[in-house]
Amino acid sequence: MKNILLTSFLLLLAISVYAQQITQTIRGKVVDAQSKFPLIGASIIISDTNPLVGDATDENGVFRLSGVAIGRTTLAVSYIGYETKVIANILVTSGKEVYLTIELDESTSNASEVLILADRQTKASVNNEMATVSARSFDVEETRRYAGSRNDVARMATNFAGVSGANDARNDIVIRGNSPAGVLWRLDGINIPNPSHYGPLGATGGAVSMLNNNVLDKSDFLTAAFPAQYGNAIAGVFDLQLRSGNSEKREYLGQMGFNGFELGAEGPFRKNSKSSYLVNYRYSTLGVFKALGMNFGTGSAVPLYQDLTYKVNIPSAKYGQFSFWGMGGKSSIDILGSELDTTGNNLTGTTDKNIFTDDYTGVAGFSHQYYFNSSTSYKITLAASSVGQRENLDSISIEDNSAIYNEKVNYLQNKYSAHLSLNKKIDAKKSLHKGVIVDVYGYNLKHAKLFSSPEQWRNLRNSKGYGTLVQSYTQFQNKFTDKLTLNSGLSFLYFSISQSYAVEPRLGLKYKPAPGQSLNLGYGLHSQIQLLTSYFIQTPVPGGTNVLTNKNLDFTQSHHIVLAYDYLIMPDLRLKIEAYYQDLRNVPVEERSSSFSILNAAIEQENIITDSLTNKGTGRNIGVELTLEKFYSKGYYYLLTASLFNSKYKGSDGILRNTAYNGRYVINLLAGKEFKVGQRNNINIDWKLTSAGGNYRTPINLDKSKATGIGVYEYDAAYSQKLNNYFRTDLKLSYRINRPRITHEIALDIQNLMNTKNVFIQRYNARSGGLETEYQLGIIPIPQYRVLF
Repeated sequence: MKNILLTSFLLLLAISVYAQQITQTIRGKVVDAQSKFPLIGASIIISDTNPLVGDATDENGVFRLSGVAIGRTTLAVSYIGYETKVIANILVTSGKEVYLTIELDESTSNASEVLILADRQTKASVNNEMATVSARSFDVEETRRYAGSRNDVARMATNFAGVSGANDARNDIVIRGNSPAGVLWRLDGINIPNPSHYGPLGATGGAVSMLNNNVLDKSDFLTAAFPAQYGNAIAGVFDLQLRSGNSEKREYLGQMGFNGFELGAEGPFRKNSKSSYLVNYRYSTLGVFKALGMNFGTGSAVPLYQDLTYKVNIPSAKYGQFSFWGMGGKSSIDILGSELDTTGNNLTGTTDKNIFTDDYTGVAGFSHQYYFNSSTSYKITLAASSVGQRENLDSISIEDNSAIYNEKVNYLQNKYSAHLSLNKKIDAKKSLHKGVIVDVYGYNLKHAKLFSSPEQWRNLRNSKGYGTLVQSYTQFQNKFTDKLTLNSGLSFLYFSISQSYAVEPRLGLKYKPAPGQSLNLGYGLHSQIQLLTSYFIQTPVPGGTNVLTNKNLDFTQSHHIVLAYDYLIMPDLRLKIEAYYQDLRNVPVEERSSSFSILNAAIEQENIITDSLTNKGTGRNIGVELTLEKFYSKGYYYLLTASLFNSKYKGSDGILRNTAYNGRYVINLLAGKEFKVGQRNNINIDWKLTSAGGNYRTPINLDKSKATGIGVYEYDAAYSQKLNNYFRTDLKLSYRINRPRITHEIALDIQNLMNTKNVFIQRYNARSGGLETEYQLGIIPIPQYRVLF
């Protein structure tokens, strides 16, 4: 009898637990969009509940909504004298609290409140109020949602208009026909090194992103005419923000997938302290399997990497806010050409080389933000970063397949950075932002190669020292009326190694002819230093000495002009059209007459040993882009982006040619649908299709290659050979399970679903005496499991 009663009790308890409604907490902060100062007494309500659930912000601008049902919900935020904002389709899960920072714009007229519709705030608007054109925000959910993105912000960005991927195996991106080298990465206000594993010094991408999307906050991506605070970039900017950890509750994360095995933790240091920590660690998936003795057919080419990201946030009512943050990772791989399958596709290496790579990247920073009053604040960020690259290369003998040690690279770059900014909101219409950024580079660059004629080692680089890049900027915003806004700015750059300086004006104008519509005009002059290793290429001269013939290279400069039309057709449907012209000047080319231009260098440009360069090259990019986006609502979304462009350049020979990235067009179509399973769970189907024009390559002279035994390129016909067009479709299936205090997510991302053979490159194969075609990655099923609790 006792057993029957106990069993009945446990059964009833289990039924009641399963039947109870699972709820979660939404917390956050409401601030002024210009000054970022907390707004006291702002009203926040969940508009789709009965009875209404709401709260008002306290003296720190903080609000808390408890007992929110899991699923998707909508917040309405209002404050007297400010424009009301609605944020729709907020994803609420059982395993993690939701934290939002909501920015409200002060009304510039005495008219009644203007309603800024839901996704217009989260997609059309960006963190940086000074960005007028070619800018878009993104959040963590987007990096996880889009098929084919691999939880990588760079790969996710290839879905946006004007952006394409350069290589399926890497996350380098091409923006409007520019080299990937023109992209700037910024994290919490600091210009950071390339945040990718297997990304050599000077590259802007790699095989696996080191940036963990689980620790990112809402961030900005800009592709042209950026505000004055962004310097040393001519193609695009990732302005990333690390989120703070939960200051009230400890939460944990576990994840297994393509990017690795991952563990995360966050929470308060102690109860009611308001200080928080956030830490995430990851180790490569194949590295774990290798340690367990499992082989997945990659031979010796097993990618071993690990990374760690952290942030500590300490707010103080009296002294402002202090933050300590950092990101670091190390990676290694041995690609043995002597062991590669000569009959298969070897995108990671070639049969004529053994490559041994060992890299690391790390950055650590400290920031302090203080409000002198509700309209004036300052922020200082200090950081140090280090990048190390060690690489040894062996050539493989055709006769006996033996390895000959013939190249060694040992690069070290330490950088010490400071960013001081002052933000002043003058009134509801005008605001001023000023700042200084200093980057001090410490470098030790050694690169030697064995030349067979005569057989001797030659130092291609052997330099050690310091260089400083200084940027000062001023930005001013004037909202003349609710319809007309002017963003203007001026930036100054100085680089000590080449003793170069640049003055860069920036201008943005936004006019709203009708509700939901805007015409935008943007202009900017942008400058960028050369790849650090480019300055220290040694040129042998008579007498047995070397000269640094590239050390005086000036900035590459680019004029950006953009005209845009933005139309919110419906609250959840947006149309955007942008036309642009980019004029590139001071581009490094060879002093002698040739087709060489640094504009075509990117992924492997760290190996370029071209000396005697001069800033006499030019280039131009012209195009038009269309974005039609149905924001997530009613259980589905879609995104169509189309780009038509033409990218040309001139080398020192004065001939107008295609750049290596002149694919002419890129079309992306994405769509997704969420299906409810019961009251708690969801199935998601996400799909992506990409069609793009083939890039250009320099043709190979087969007869001369056979005669010499190495690939001989026809540089007089540089970038005249067009590769086949690119096509790929991806499909992602995911299942989210909500249980009390825990959320499970299971996903399968099938990349290149149709196993399309897209050409990557053509090479001369000395073993076969013919040309061989290397293809992009084939079909790849990527499973992932994620748990939040």
